[in-house]
Amino acid sequence: MSGAWLAAFSLPDWIAMGWFLTCWVGYGWVVEHGPLGSTRGLLGASHGFRLEWGRQMLRRDNRMADVALIGNLMQNVSFYANTTIYVIAGLLALLGTMDRLIDVASDLPFARHVSREVWEVKLLLLLMVFIVAYFKFTWSLRQFNMLSLVVGAAPPPGEGSEVDARRFARINALSGDEFNRGIRAYYFGLAAVFWFIQPWIFVAVTTLIIGVLYRRDFRSQTLAAMQS
Repeated sequence: MSGAWLAAFSLPDWIAMGWFLTCWVGYGWVVEHGPLGSTRGLLGASHGFRLEWGRQMLRRDNRMADVALIGNLMQNVSFYANTTIYVIAGLLALLGTMDRLIDVASDLPFARHVSREVWEVKLLLLLMVFIVAYFKFTWSLRQFNMLSLVVGAAPPPGEGSEVDARRFARINALSGDEFNRGIRAYYFGLAAVFWFIQPWIFVAVTTLIIGVLYRRDFRSQTLAAMQS
């Protein structure tokens, strides 16, 4: 039975899925742990500003502005987490209407006829992407809650040290990194939708997503403004 299930996937399907997972995991590693991500790009630039934010926060007597900024970040993360729940619910509902989904997709240009089992795997892959996104957003939200505790426990103006500023920046960066991973999952989730049409289109869109992410992380006007 398992052999028949594996045989239902064509070679282009295996190539497309492998390329997708390689790009998703590989790009995240390059951005966060590679030679470019640690010192260059939006990730590195934002970490520098987070450290400066921590230093300025320790000098302020009234820290309501810092509390408001953290609240705004939490609100944005909470919006994405709630939205992801609706996306997951919608995908679970599609599992119960698989036949209708297959009929609709079969009328699309370049669509190929495949078995129901293959469609279920494709839908489960898409579901997995958004489940990962949900876990990233909720962990980011929890870490921003911890960041608010760090602000509340910060020493009075003039008594803080570089250690306090770095602690603030570190938690802030960890929270922001989780949020970025959730956003990145959304990008790749959009690419996974095209697997329902045709595997080579799936490969092309995944490659396009990598190009878009790279340009925004390392070649955007926003990065140039932050580094100027």
